[in-house]
Amino acid sequence: MSNREILALDSKCTHNIWGGTRIRELFNFDEPGDDVGECWGISAYNEYASVVKNGKYKGLSLKDLYVQHPEVFGNIDSDRFPLLIKIIDAKDDLSIQVHPDDKYADENENHSLGKKECWYILDCDEDATIVVGHNAKTKDELKTMIEEGKWSDFIREIPIHKGDFIQIDPGTVHAIKGGTLILETQQNSDITYRVYDYDRLSNGQKRQLHIKQSIDVIKVPAADVKDCVIRADEIENMCEENNLNEIFKCDRYTVFRLNVNTTTPKKISQEYPFLTLLVTEGSGSINGIAIKKGDCMLVPNGVKNLNVVGNFEALSATV
Repeated sequence: MSNREILALDSKCTHNIWGGTRIRELFNFDEPGDDVGECWGISAYNEYASVVKNGKYKGLSLKDLYVQHPEVFGNIDSDRFPLLIKIIDAKDDLSIQVHPDDKYADENENHSLGKKECWYILDCDEDATIVVGHNAKTKDELKTMIEEGKWSDFIREIPIHKGDFIQIDPGTVHAIKGGTLILETQQNSDITYRVYDYDRLSNGQKRQLHIKQSIDVIKVPAADVKDCVIRADEIENMCEENNLNEIFKCDRYTVFRLNVNTTTPKKISQEYPFLTLLVTEGSGSINGIAIKKGDCMLVPNGVKNLNVVGNFEALSATV
């Protein structure tokens, strides 16, 4: 039996020292508190795994679904579901951090995957910036800047606007700044090395830093900004209404933006092994399933057409 039904997912949220309230207020997640930092929208990661809400797999976690029914994902060659899709609400600055590549994580983090990720800016303050890269020219200079705490000299901040896309390769120093709301597509990994955390206290203690690991994995020199960022106007120019528009592709994922604006059903063909979908604006329906902002879904293998209607935007990904 082929998999013809789109799967709605129930997602989990996390509370973070830098979190806020927009995940609840804007995306309809019933999560109390004023420190909700992340929604793990489409996740097969351990205790944060999403759970199927409908159909014959109802009640099964995405992690277990991947193990028990690999055909739902096109029998891809991966020992775990390869992606993790999050919404991140940064009321305050996140730590200056870096992620390892697959080889380093496998050798040093109990065979974990590394963490390649990308950000789509859902919203941000006026004159917002984000940390992408650093200014060290050599590994020795990098080590000195970190050990002596020369953070203003070390980090590279760039301006951002709603709709920008930023690719964060392993070894890239980065940090989301306060006032920024992001959709993150990443490898299924939670390995993060903190370089600097502003000497903040969490439960009366400074959070752990990972200086040695950070120096090990940070790439020197940093990649050029133009190789990391696709600006919102460029994305607008490449996207068509009522179409699954590819905006970025690398060896670990392909990211699409789905822009729907139609009162009559439109058919969008697709032949990927699976698709993740997270609705970022508006409402409508896909294959007869009503959707709204904040909804998280998996399009299984075998669903060759998306019949869409309404006025909404969604970010989608596959491998």
